[in-house]
Amino acid sequence: MSTELPESAVPPPTGAGESSPAPTRRTFIATSAAVGGAVVAGGTFLTGPEEATAAEAPPSSRVSLTVNGTRRTVTVDNRTSLLDLLREHLGLTGSKKGCNAGACGACTVLVDGHRVNSCLTLAVRLEGAEVTTIEGLAEGDRLHPLQQAFIDEDAFQCGYCTPGQIVSGVGCIQEGHTGSPEEIREWMSGNICRCGCYVKIVRAVEQTAGRK
Repeated sequence: MSTELPESAVPPPTGAGESSPAPTRRTFIATSAAVGGAVVAGGTFLTGPEEATAAEAPPSSRVSLTVNGTRRTVTVDNRTSLLDLLREHLGLTGSKKGCNAGACGACTVLVDGHRVNSCLTLAVRLEGAEVTTIEGLAEGDRLHPLQQAFIDEDAFQCGYCTPGQIVSGVGCIQEGHTGSPEEIREWMSGNICRCGCYVKIVRAVEQTAGRK
């Protein structure tokens, strides 16, 4: 089978004095890519490392707050949550990261005496605040009464949600929402226990509230 092209399909030869044929679509795309790469490379070369670092660095702020009775000052990315500040910057890993969406309560801490989901709270908004975590409830070797009640009532299994449950329970007692088991369940409903220890958790809160 012949592989020769018909005479009409063979491009005519280009003489020395003749202009080059118009670029094809393929050569146009290849040339455009090469020129674009050169521009990008040139821009990278002209931008110094200091300027590149400054452009990539996220905005940050200094924040001072009291955590478990100790004044702490840190510089953090403005997007840092209170939970990440506690765990990653201060080494207080008692508050757990469960859902990271404010739905499970494992990260509950007290801010100025009020219960908050620390995963949803921006650290930079807490200038001057007082934060209490599970680590700050005990007094030395003496457990907080609710911590002891959780042990007495065997109110935990895997223990992952327990720090948030205890801190939330302390807040619940301080708020005065312990008039009945039903009231305790209602005001503790933001704290999920996947092991299902709710009955014993309510008993522990009742036991502690009765000691007030």
